[in-house]
Amino acid sequence: MPRRSSGARLWWDRKRETWTIIDGRARHRTGCGAAEAGRAEQALRDYITGKHKPAAGPDPLLADVISTYAEEHIKHAIAGKHIQYDLRHLNKWWGTKKVSDISAATCRAYATTRNAGASSRRELAFLNAAIHHWKAHHAPQMATPKIVLPPPPEPRKNWITRDEAARFLWQARRTPHLARLFIIGWYTGSRRSVISGLKWSMIDFKTKIMQRKPPGARQAKNKQAPPVRMGSRLIAHLKRWKRMDGKKAEYLICYQGNRVKNPIKAWDKARVAAKLPEHVTPHILRHTRATNMLQQRKDPVEASKALGMSLAMLMRVYGHHHPDWQKDVSETR
Repeated sequence: MPRRSSGARLWWDRKRETWTIIDGRARHRTGCGAAEAGRAEQALRDYITGKHKPAAGPDPLLADVISTYAEEHIKHAIAGKHIQYDLRHLNKWWGTKKVSDISAATCRAYATTRNAGASSRRELAFLNAAIHHWKAHHAPQMATPKIVLPPPPEPRKNWITRDEAARFLWQARRTPHLARLFIIGWYTGSRRSVISGLKWSMIDFKTKIMQRKPPGARQAKNKQAPPVRMGSRLIAHLKRWKRMDGKKAEYLICYQGNRVKNPIKAWDKARVAAKLPEHVTPHILRHTRATNMLQQRKDPVEASKALGMSLAMLMRVYGHHHPDWQKDVSETR
């Protein structure tokens, strides 16, 4: 009687000095040496995942639903890498359950375990999208369960004052790339990811226009980054930085010639030294720019275009900062 296969596993090939995946009689070389055990284990996981074929049916495992959605849709999405992180959280809790196990009670239980209203709401929305993808492409006869989302969190309304900004910049004076990120965010309200990707070729000093999206780059619908007109103070900073960087420099936010994508450690160090609270993250510069523009009576339509934000969103979240907000009705008798 033949022995039962123990499944795919890693085997150390002494002759070639590499890790090999053994699956029954089949062998698949990983090309990983002795010091690359982590890569070999990842190769084994990828092999097992690729070998597994989800069974289409009216009540599939949610692990299959989520993995299929990730492979067939999210893999090609603009923000796919960020969504994969949410899908991993979903799979840990929902993976061993089936579509028929989804109910209002299980949705609330999941939200409780995540202990984060905004995160659980976003992740459950992805679960809902994954189920609809499965139904559309693999099981049209499947009954679609109702995903119960937790209530949306209150919009973030934090901003920082000029005094707080000055304290931060004083602490960042010896970290030029951090100071640059702060100043660009303060004067344009751009997202941190946009600022870190800025190239000198995207700055036009003649037209005073900053392109916030590289040519040909795709954008998510909710993460628009349209061109923005630069003010005189920002232009003065940029010209000074350009002289310092020279003609060969490519990125604005760089350290020793290399692009800095996310200077979170340097940011936190400066924030703590400036005695600012934890909610002061790079994204607060966007809130601050929106707040400052409305407090200074700038045209809301122009402000929304400069921020890459819908007018409805701008007025809903920041409209109360405008001095004329509800002015005509406040004295009604």
